[in-house]
Amino acid sequence: MSAKGIRVTGAIAVFFMLTLSAMTMEAKTKVTEASFGKMPDGTPVDIYTLNDGKIEARITTYGARIVSIDAPDRNGKKADIVLGFDSLEGYLGNEPYFGAIVGRYGNRIAKGKFTLDGKTYSLPINDGPNTLHGGRKGFDKVVWKGKQIPNGVELTYLSKDGEQGFPGNLTSTVRYTLVGDDLKIEYSATTDKDTVLNLTNHSYFNLAGQGSGDILQHVMQINASHFTPVDATLIPTGEIAPVEGTPFDFRTPHVIGERINADNQQIHRAHGYDDNWVLDHPAGKLSVAAIAYEPNSGRTLEVLTTQPGVQFYTGNFLDGTLKGIDGKVYNRRGAFCLETQHYPDSPNHPSFPTTELKPGQQYHQVTIFRFGTRAK
Repeated sequence: MSAKGIRVTGAIAVFFMLTLSAMTMEAKTKVTEASFGKMPDGTPVDIYTLNDGKIEARITTYGARIVSIDAPDRNGKKADIVLGFDSLEGYLGNEPYFGAIVGRYGNRIAKGKFTLDGKTYSLPINDGPNTLHGGRKGFDKVVWKGKQIPNGVELTYLSKDGEQGFPGNLTSTVRYTLVGDDLKIEYSATTDKDTVLNLTNHSYFNLAGQGSGDILQHVMQINASHFTPVDATLIPTGEIAPVEGTPFDFRTPHVIGERINADNQQIHRAHGYDDNWVLDHPAGKLSVAAIAYEPNSGRTLEVLTTQPGVQFYTGNFLDGTLKGIDGKVYNRRGAFCLETQHYPDSPNHPSFPTTELKPGQQYHQVTIFRFGTRAK
């Protein structure tokens, strides 16, 4: 065989080896399913474990929620970095949306009312004078239908017309897939009547490990030049305010605890950070919204999203009364949330990006939690 023939044959062999390697990498995540208990009415609840050899995430059909995420530190030691409970019973009590998909409308709607197509809709009031995260029985408190898909799990829920006051039969699908360092959340939905929709994941992160003290020494960066100030009931005033010169400027990395007790009206109202940042990236483009870093472990969390906003919340209302996985106590500011979203109360603010969904339209948003480490 000529040298040229040998080179061609070798190139073909390399091509097939690379193709096989890529296929192996794409489908290497092991997905298993198990029982997670039963609801009081007997409805079974399942839990899916996604394990790619480095990261392990557990997802339950109750609330389509993340129960745990095991991730390595800079030395390879793994820890669970989200707050959660060992069993279904913990989630059935009065808990603050740990790991859940919240909807139909994540975040707040003022006074539980909005007008659509000339009709005013009334929702349950469950947060002071407002509606929070879809009402008293939002998507976090229902059992979704789950099935295994390559590298993950697909969860589907039909919210019927009038549920919690929202119009339209809405079919929502959430896909969690784990590939490499990325836990991807893909949201899609359709409706048979004009409605509003704002889905997000409400995981509480502590990159030192759940129950490992507060997150005040974590370093945070948020790629946003503006935020939406709120009134005394945490409803946006409608203003899009610059972060420059305020404790809300995280365009460069800052330690979370550095300004969390600043003499600032917005800080006082939320007892820390609990605000919506207006992301700088173009609408609908998957881009980095925020990066968190925990210096002792070296763990990092990068959040990418197609959404226009992110709610940064610092666990201000955790009070030590909840005990989570392995009996860990969840104290005040023991975790942070980065809830990718449309803005709070958008149905009552025409100047905000719309959250309306009409028949024939396809709601589609993507968020990625990317895990990594840094050297000291």
